[in-house]
Amino acid sequence: LAAKEFAAGSTATSVLAAGQLGVTVGQIAKSLLFVGKDGRFFIVVCPGDKRLSNPRLKAAAGVKSRMATAEEALAATGFGPGGVCPFGVDRGIALFIDRSLSVYDTIYPAAGTDSSGVPMTFDQLVSITGGTVGDFLAPETEETQG
Repeated sequence: LAAKEFAAGSTATSVLAAGQLGVTVGQIAKSLLFVGKDGRFFIVVCPGDKRLSNPRLKAAAGVKSRMATAEEALAATGFGPGGVCPFGVDRGIALFIDRSLSVYDTIYPAAGTDSSGVPMTFDQLVSITGGTVGDFLAPETEETQG
């Protein structure tokens, strides 16, 4: 698998990345870093056009959490905002992958910068990362993050 660099530079949002690639926003597998009240970090990978459920995140992580700051993301993962990716992160950081990404033939997680992505299948993402697959998306009326 090879990362693709985007022609127009930063694609720090899912909408910008999808526009560069000519794909749907849902195919952009955004990686969101959270920090729990206990200080532990975890990443959730989900479709770029969806929002996450706070209650489902709390159930998965076992603790209430918030989005990590840019500084925390860089310190914890080595990646800045828009570039946090599910590859090569500290194994102490739990990784959760939303199963709704499996509806796409090809998804594009970030490749470590805010101007790159890696085309792959859902099964490849799960196999390479060892992430926990689950349902982390919010119904439309629920409190959300991401």
